[in-house]
This record gives sequence, C-alpha cells and structure tokens, in this order.
Amino acid sequence: MFTTQQFGTQSAASPDKGWISSLFGHAARSAAGMQVSPDTALALTTYQACVSLIAESVAQLPCELYRRQGDQRERATDHPVYQLVHHQPNAWQTAFEYLEQQQIANGLRGNSYAFIERDRAGRPTALLPLDTDKVQVLKGSDNLPYYRLNGGSPLPKRMIHHVRWFTLNGYTGVSPVQLHCNTLGLAMATQNHASKVFANGTHLAGVLERPAMVGQQELKALSSDKIQKVKEAWKNEYSGADNAMKVAVLQDGMSFRALSMTNEDAQLLDSRKLSALEVAQILKVPPHKVGLLERATNNNIEHQGIEYVIYCLMPWLKRFEQALMRDLLLPDERADYYIEFNVGGLLRGDQSSRYEAYAKGRQWGWLSVNDIRRLENLPPVPGGDIYLQPLNMVPAGSTPELQP
Repeated sequence: MFTTQQFGTQSAASPDKGWISSLFGHAARSAAGMQVSPDTALALTTYQACVSLIAESVAQLPCELYRRQGDQRERATDHPVYQLVHHQPNAWQTAFEYLEQQQIANGLRGNSYAFIERDRAGRPTALLPLDTDKVQVLKGSDNLPYYRLNGGSPLPKRMIHHVRWFTLNGYTGVSPVQLHCNTLGLAMATQNHASKVFANGTHLAGVLERPAMVGQQELKALSSDKIQKVKEAWKNEYSGADNAMKVAVLQDGMSFRALSMTNEDAQLLDSRKLSALEVAQILKVPPHKVGLLERATNNNIEHQGIEYVIYCLMPWLKRFEQALMRDLLLPDERADYYIEFNVGGLLRGDQSSRYEAYAKGRQWGWLSVNDIRRLENLPPVPGGDIYLQPLNMVPAGSTPELQP
C-alpha cells in the first residue's frame, strides 16, 4: 500500500551518494574531504547564525487565529486552535520554544514534524514535536502522505503536522545541509585550515639562517638531534597566538629573514569571508544580519532589513501559516478562520519615515488617529475614529459646501 518518498525523485537533488545515510543522522563527505551533517554544519558560525536568526525571528512574531466578520476580522480567542498557536502548543513548551525548535529542524533538515493530539471530537489539543531523523514519509495508494514513527505503523496526515522546505517530490523537503554539502564542507575545511595555521605557525613570519663561516672560523653542521632541539625550542618559545611578536635572541651568527607570505597573501582571510557569504546565501539571509557588514551602509541598512523580512522570512511564515491551517482547522472552518503572523513591527521604517507616512495617510483621509495608534501599539482614544477629507480634492466645477 505504501511506497517511501525518501528514496524516490529526491535523489536527483542530493549532492553525493552518501545522502541517504545522512537523512538518518549520518554525515556525508564533501568534495573538500570534510564530513558534513546537520550537527557539524551547526558548528559553523555563519550557518548557526543564519539558522538561529530565522528561528528566533519566526518564534518572536505573534501568531494569531482570526475569524472573518464580513470586511472585518477579530481574534478567535474562544477557538481551541488559538491556544495552541498563540499561547502554549503543549504542556511543557511555550509558543516561542516550540516554533524555534520547529524552525531549527527546517533550517538543518528541511522538514519539521509534530504529532497532533486530538480530543474525542477531533479538535486538536496539543502539538508534540517529533525527532525529524526518526520520521519516515510514505506515499499511500491514495497519493496522500503517511508517516511512520520509529518504524511503527503508518499514521495518516491528520495526525501529523508537517512543515517542509522546498520539495522536489511534493512530500518531503530537501535538506539544506545535504543540498549544499560541498559549500558547507569547503567552509569547514577553510576554518579547520585557519585553526591549524594559528596553532602551528610561527608568528615571527620568517626563518632562521645559519652561515657556514663566522669570521675565519668554519661552523660545523648541526646534527639531526641538535636541529630537532632547536626547532622544538623555537616552537615552544615563539609559536602560537600567545607568543606572537616576542623578541628573539640569536646566536652563532644566525640571522632572521622575514617571509613575505602572510595569511592575507595566501588569501586565507578572503577565502573565509567568501565562504561565510556563500553560507549565508543558502538560506537567503542578508550578509549584514550575520555580521558581514562590508556591503552595508547607513543608506541601505534599513532597506536590507525590509528585504530580509520579505524575501527570507515571509516564505517561512507562509509555510507555517498554511500548514497550520491545513492540519489544525477543519475543512468547513477554513472559510471563516485563518492563521496569520503579525510582521508589522519588522516592516516599520525609522521613526521619521513612519511619522511622515502616517501624516500623509491622515491628511488624505485613509488613516484615522486610532488607526495610527494601533499601528504603534497604543490604545485608542475617544473621537479617534474620525477620517478627514481634503477640501481641495473635489469634482471639477463643483463648489464644496462649508459647514459653519
């Protein structure tokens, strides 16, 4: 009756032959020779910053269940789904903790799952997060997804809340870590190489040269043991970040010759910056959001922040909103109810630009005082629902009647 979707068309998007084992928590080897898994990828500073940034952004936004009332809407606080999406999805997690955990799973594995606990009437009463690596998605003969937990019997989709990243087969999301295995592996290799440079390199940036003659006296060649002792003594005294820039004392006619090759000359630092930028591009995070400020200026930082909300954050919010409506609301409820995240606060400009926009809206009659106060999270005031009408905007040839 069931055919697995983990071993179907999704393999075309996988970076290497080790992708199947990686779905169950094992690492895949990148072209740079590094073992890449969700856990090792999370150790990359830039990728961890991207994943946690999106997760915290999703989790901090108010998620509301609304009821349509003609052209108006109101919060459906009396509906049991409202308590799950806005207050507490289960007995031990807050709404923030639950959404953060689910989004982290999406950012690392491309899928997040939760078991839907229901009462006898079929109403959802709790969302219980599941370990992504222990869930297998199956396709039934009716083309609907079924879910197998820990190798048990398949469960219908009405019992599982599933949010997925972009998908190639319609059933499971592609893992960002495995799709970009080589990019993350290169970043890990660059980071590992840089660590070894600073751990093992002598920061005097030069070599010791010993002449064959000192005055009229010929110097004997050092034995292998003597050379090894000199090297060990030099390394112990001057290598490592803690010993950088120490003063060296030279004997036996030795001289120090500075080397021209540095980390910058070897483009190591530039390689690390490029790797960090490529890692940020995986999840469409603007560079300035993860500390890459070279392309950020005072003139464009606000617009980049708005672009982050529109092009990076909003797709994730839409995935959550529509998945919650599909899995938690009954079919006959979806015409009257809908779930929405409030992103108004993130889309605000600076105070001067906001107030200028409010002034125009108030002047041209499509914003009232209370409309503006609601946008600023302020309580309404008496008489604040009056809309103004510009007297200079009337049909041509007509004379407006002025009231005393």
